[in-house]
Amino acid sequence: MIRLLPLWGAAGLFLVLVMGAAWLVQRRTGQGGWADAFWSFGLGLAGVGVALVPLDTSAPTARQWLAALLIGLWGLRLGLHIAHRAARETEDARYARLRIQWGANFQARMFGFLMLQAGAAAFLALSVLVAARNPTAGPTPQDGLAALIFAVALLGEGLADRQLAAFKADPANRGRICDVGLWAWSRHPNYFFEWLGWCAWPVFAIDLGGAWPWGWLALTGPAYIYWLLTRVSGVPLLEAHMRRSRPEAFAAYAARTSEFFLRPPKP
Repeated sequence: MIRLLPLWGAAGLFLVLVMGAAWLVQRRTGQGGWADAFWSFGLGLAGVGVALVPLDTSAPTARQWLAALLIGLWGLRLGLHIAHRAARETEDARYARLRIQWGANFQARMFGFLMLQAGAAAFLALSVLVAARNPTAGPTPQDGLAALIFAVALLGEGLADRQLAAFKADPANRGRICDVGLWAWSRHPNYFFEWLGWCAWPVFAIDLGGAWPWGWLALTGPAYIYWLLTRVSGVPLLEAHMRRSRPEAFAAYAARTSEFFLRPPKP
């Protein structure tokens, strides 16, 4: 594991540069949502790097290629989705609120916030690193299970995003809260599937035989993303915005719909 630390450090430096570029773009455009697109593309590329960059003359293993493919697809899908939204819609409610709260200090504080996001991405890249570099022979049924979990998560998140976009595109739904499809089973199905995708990396990484003890570090990925989404920058900020903008509709929606995990709606 020691010889992997410089590679992880290089990924962290790359992410700092990516989020620095994100700060410049959002400053120029006045659209904070671009930062999320840069974060997604950056973490996807960093994940490909920590999976495939050679440390010796050995060719990448099948597990390394699979890990690189999955994290690359994740970054590309999410990055394109957010970039399309940032280019066509008004600023994300989270950033619009921060712009008001931070006032004249917005740009300075936004830079610090994006550097924290770079650190968060580097921390998540650790899960990809220890998963891809698992030295046990593969591919194994465990790798297949991990890939299946990731595929379900990727498809589920994409479906949730499409359902929300279709709902918002219908003028008849103006002012309403999306409660159709997966959004009837969770108030944040896109976040749930995002978390589920990070659960695949420990399945890739952990060797129950004990040959790769560093694989247990991959558990930090789903634990961290769950905390981040449900306690920091995802659910709390979005739900606070909905409580302010549509208090009665949101109260009714919250009463019948699970906050995060999928479950049938209450009658």
